[in-house]
Amino acid sequence: MPVILITGASSGIGAALARLCAKQKGANLVLTGRDRGRLDAVAAECRTFGAQVRTGLFDVRARDTVGAWLRAIDTESPLDLVIVNAAVNGGHPSGALENEETAFETADINYGGALNVLLPTVTLMSARGRGQIALVSSLAAYAPLPDAPAYSGAKAALLAHGLALRAKLRPLGVRVSVVAPGYVKTPMGGVIKGWRPLEMSADEAAARILRGLERDRDVVAFPWPLAALARGALLVPERVRSLGLRGLRFRNRPRR
Repeated sequence: MPVILITGASSGIGAALARLCAKQKGANLVLTGRDRGRLDAVAAECRTFGAQVRTGLFDVRARDTVGAWLRAIDTESPLDLVIVNAAVNGGHPSGALENEETAFETADINYGGALNVLLPTVTLMSARGRGQIALVSSLAAYAPLPDAPAYSGAKAALLAHGLALRAKLRPLGVRVSVVAPGYVKTPMGGVIKGWRPLEMSADEAAARILRGLERDRDVVAFPWPLAALARGALLVPERVRSLGLRGLRFRNRPRR
């Protein structure tokens, strides 16, 4: 069975992906997160399904730490699939303009942190001529949310970076997909106070992601009605787009 690495595996989509992958016979998982208690709980649950599980506890912003850890894990057992999932919300608790601290932290984790995992993985996989990478972006990459500009910007950067790498790495035997979910019921999403159309469970999102990766799709976007609207958002006049996004205004509780 392939060796699968999932970042941000201590809750939400990451945890749901870990549980789903763990149910495959002979599963070999590498899970990372920042909260030891939650990460250990997910790892323990995955082991009950018979999976072999290793964990890494670190902040994805720690570039040197992440790179060294990835190279050590890959030397021990080459990684077949890496799902770059760790992320945080942006925005402001009152719905006001997000402050500088929140914006920088959001961009540093959601894009900078993703690159800290992505780029060493690209180097390792391209050198041996095989592997698969999934970058978890968001439909906000297509339809930027006024209440979460740094989040939207980081996810848009991840989308563009992933699609560019897909074209570059395909001849080298490495597959890259970008995942763009809509609203998913997760602890991260649970802090958002606002309308969440077509929201689905983390388990359903995980199943859709794995199906898309099995089919080697360039973009795994869902649910399709929301994905279609989001992907067309930048093609319509600004006033039409603004009216559509007005219903998606939100506030969120302060980050822990």
